[in-house]
Amino acid sequence: MAKSKKKYVCQACGAVAHRWQGQCGDCSEWNSLVEDAPATVFSQKHDLSSGGRAIEFVDLHRPGEELVRRTTGLDEFDRALGGGLVPGCAILMGGDPGIGKSTLLLQAAANIAKAGKEVVYVSGEEAAGQVRLRASRLGVADAPLKLASSTSVRDILTTLGAMEAPAMLVIDSIQTMHSDTIEGAPGTVSQVRGCAFELIRYAKETGVALVLVGHVTKDGSIAGPRVLEHMVDVVMSFEGERSHQYRILRALKNRFGAVDEIGVFAMAAKGLEEVANPSLLFLSGRDEPLAGSAVFPALEGTRPVLVEVQALIVRLQSGATPRRAVVGWDNGRLAMLLAVLESRCGLNFSSAEVYLNVAGGYRLADPAADLAVAAALVSALADKPLPERSVWFGEVSLAGEVRPVAHAGLRLREAAKLGFVTGCGPQNGGEKVANMKFSPVDRLSKLVDRVMANT
Repeated sequence: MAKSKKKYVCQACGAVAHRWQGQCGDCSEWNSLVEDAPATVFSQKHDLSSGGRAIEFVDLHRPGEELVRRTTGLDEFDRALGGGLVPGCAILMGGDPGIGKSTLLLQAAANIAKAGKEVVYVSGEEAAGQVRLRASRLGVADAPLKLASSTSVRDILTTLGAMEAPAMLVIDSIQTMHSDTIEGAPGTVSQVRGCAFELIRYAKETGVALVLVGHVTKDGSIAGPRVLEHMVDVVMSFEGERSHQYRILRALKNRFGAVDEIGVFAMAAKGLEEVANPSLLFLSGRDEPLAGSAVFPALEGTRPVLVEVQALIVRLQSGATPRRAVVGWDNGRLAMLLAVLESRCGLNFSSAEVYLNVAGGYRLADPAADLAVAAALVSALADKPLPERSVWFGEVSLAGEVRPVAHAGLRLREAAKLGFVTGCGPQNGGEKVANMKFSPVDRLSKLVDRVMANT
């Protein structure tokens, strides 16, 4: 028999090395390499065409057979999932510590249990009494929810196998689970991969909607092997700033619905409350037009959300080094936009400090925000407010052109519902919307002229 080779797996990123070293070569983490259990090495070929169990094939099209989604009782949660829980699905939910993952899942599980469905909630991080305390604070302590505290996958599956399969199974969290058939401590790559595989196989065979809570690393990615995200059907991220009350549930991967769909919640004294119209939340406090403020109709999945972009320009004395501070947007994209405004429009930002903020703690990744940011910067530089009740969207090129973006009509309709009367965007980028006037902007120089002419 050939000698098996040792391999070492990074517990932070899942990278494999053939010898131990103090620092991972991929993610630069220190002391994260752990020896993995060696794979079985065969010295001779084996015939795999016999001795197995025959599998059953089914037709792709079966008239009348359709999986019915189960509602969680939280419309924002169902929206992010694409309409509700699909029987047999495996969901991985990640988020920063204390952001509200367990609170959200406990509320959803309690709603399903109150609807007459059997739900099992297994916590590997808290005792059953601690979960009851949180349920009392949320007002769901009377829900007929089956609660357990365990970290052994063997014990969990043995118990579930002796009872009728529940409608929903919550594992909080997958990093605390342990299998006695796999070497390594809980949270290691091999343990997370093996435990998730066993739980997902149970869900697929019984039709249970499985939800796995995942820890995140300091850069925001889900801890453990990357293959874990490939194994599940849905990957969700629960985002938000602790200093702000809102939380966003974002679908990063969804085999049963739209990707990047979001659900918006607000953290209150008795748990998470749904926000049916997030645009009102992010635009609250706007009393009168101010210089350096522009409204941008962002798009999250199929949902338009209006957010306010704020800019502040501070002139410095000669010789001082100007600062560039950004909250909620990409710092590199701001530097590019400032360069375009200086080169193509003749504006001078080199001797001024530039501060940019997206109100409400919202984070923008949509390239269509370029025009709104440019409008806010020009408005702050000229100290003139933008036209009242107007929205701005469009991608800016290095040549100073304003390029079309996707779903312009959807953005304009959301703005019209909230009382905005003017939409400024790329040429041929808008459609006729009731009570909304579309004013095209094809170059940044025309944007500057329009802001300077506004009185």
